[in-house]
Parts: sequence; C-alpha cells; structure tokens
Amino acid sequence: MLSTMTARLRASLLLLLSPFAVGLAQRAEGDFVARDFRFASGETLPELRIHYTTLGRPRRGADGIVQNAVLMLHGTTGSGSGLVAPMSPLFAPGAPLDTSRYYVVFPDGIGHGRSSKPSDGLRMRFPKYTYDDMVDAQRRLLVEGLGVSRLRLVMGTSMGCMHAWVWGERYAGFADALVPLACAPTAIVGRNRMIRKLIVETITSDPAWKGGDYTQPPLLGLRAAMGALFVMTSAPLVQHRQAPTRARADSAMVAYLDRQARALDANDVIYAFEASRDYDPSPQLEKVTVPVLAINSADDFVNPPELGLMEQLIPRVPKATYVLVPTSERTRGHGTHSQPAIWGESLGEFVRGLDDRD
Repeated sequence: MLSTMTARLRASLLLLLSPFAVGLAQRAEGDFVARDFRFASGETLPELRIHYTTLGRPRRGADGIVQNAVLMLHGTTGSGSGLVAPMSPLFAPGAPLDTSRYYVVFPDGIGHGRSSKPSDGLRMRFPKYTYDDMVDAQRRLLVEGLGVSRLRLVMGTSMGCMHAWVWGERYAGFADALVPLACAPTAIVGRNRMIRKLIVETITSDPAWKGGDYTQPPLLGLRAAMGALFVMTSAPLVQHRQAPTRARADSAMVAYLDRQARALDANDVIYAFEASRDYDPSPQLEKVTVPVLAINSADDFVNPPELGLMEQLIPRVPKATYVLVPTSERTRGHGTHSQPAIWGESLGEFVRGLDDRD
C-alpha cells in the first residue's frame, strides 16, 4: 500500500510540474501587429507580427500599472512557446516565478517562431533586423499589445540573455531587474563570431540556396550549418554519456542534423545569426543600475570562462551578481541555461531579495 501511495504522490508531483499542467488554465497565445515598424537599418514593414505566449494573469496596482509582469526571452532559432516546457519548474506553486503570482510573457522574436520572418515570403528582402529591433518589438508588444508599462523582471537565455542586457540599457528603468543566462555583455568576436560566420557561409555557398530564392531547401548547406551549431552548443561530458559507442554517436549526429534541417528555414537561420552583428552593450554597462543576476556555466563552449570576460565586465554593473555554475554531471554546456534545477535556487534568492527591497 505504501509503495502504491508513493507512486501516486510521485505521479501527482510530475503532473504538477508538467508544462501542460502548470498555468494550463491561465495559458494564452496571441499575435500582436506593430504598425509601420521602422528598423535600425531604415527599412520598414507596414505590419510586423509578434507572436506570444503568456502564463498567469496581469495584476494591476492602485495606479493601474501592471505590477507582476516577467518577460522571458528565448535563444537563437528558438521560440517563446518552445521555452515554456524547459522552464516549467519555475512556474509551479511556490516556485520562484509561481504563475499564481506572476504574469510571464514569452514573445517569439522577430524572425523566429510564429512572428514575422524571412520565410513568410520576403526571403532575403526581409529587413535586416538587429537585437535592438527585436527588443523594440518586444517593448511595443508589451506596451501597445498587452498594456504592460513596467516589468518585474527580464529573463533570457542565450540570445535572450543578450536581449536582457539590451533592455537594461535601451530601456533603463522599464524592468526592475535582469536575469541574463548564458552570454556576456560585450561584442560577439573571436570564435563565437567565427562559428556564426561559418553557419551563414555554409548555407550561402550551397548552389541550391540561389540567393535565398530556393524552391527546395539547400539541405547540404543547412545540414553543414547545423553541424557547426551542434559543436557550438554541445558539451563533451554530455555527449560522451549519451553516445558511448561509435554507432550511437553516429546515429545521434545524423538524427540531430535531420531534425534541425527539417525544422528550420535556411534564410531564417541566416538572419537569426546575423542579427547579433551590432550587439555590444559593454560601453554603457554603468547605465544598468537595476539588480542583475548573471548566470553562466563553466562548460559553455559559446561563452568559455577562460576568456575572463565576465570578471572584467560585471564589476562595472553597480548591482550585479555573477554566478558561474561549475561543470558537473548535471550541466549541459550552453544548454545549462534551460535547466532550472541547476540554477533555480539562485534565482529564488534573487527574486526574494527583490521582494525584500519593496
């Protein structure tokens, strides 16, 4: 009887923490259309669609301003809705971002998910967007689309991590705090930029790409690009455990390339990686005066700690705390950013500290 009760309890807990259960009654999706959107390049779109997912309900203060909004931002080639499941333990009752208390907004960035992107029809004639453009569109979604003029928190993974830093400078004071996961607040150079360049050029050098006007996907170039992305985001300990034989390593790699090549459009990938070309918040880090919790992992191939970048940059941010998660059996390289079980305790302490300041 005891074992049966234990099994039922475990099943109940798993259901509770399931992304399909957490906030299910309060989950919504929609599209916001930003009219006459002007990009940093000077290009314009009469209508820019931003798809979004929300969990929880907005709660307004006596002044009518939403008090409990959290902006959750995804990584390159990802989507807001795709971030819900990995982050779901954060939204359970009593968790750091319990959706009975917080209103969590997951936008699909420009060029990603179900938001406006090159593959909708314009292909390589789509405006050449930057991270500043993506953040501007997120702000318009919040203010014009959802009636949110203040954020309790901006939290982002990888590309979304970099967007969090852009938010801190571009719209100083809009958010009470920032939690950037897996990035550095400085220009993308060195090996990071080299791999991004490799991803783009393996696609554009495929004859089937045809300047972006292909009728069939340029699979040779796209698969090669995904191979570079795999190396960029992988971690040796993880892959060694998952593929302990030659046969399993080969089949895992082929499966990954097949899955990614089917899921992604070549032009969308080009735009997504080129969008980081002007990113560099480092000259104005002193402008980020709100509390910041920056978290990286020691086995992150994209942001290797041996570069010492965070140790140089974080002291310039007045209220920043930097956490470097040590490599372990639990970390996932760059993908540690989507493992709340590893860094959720640090986030919980940070959020409680924000509450104590109020």
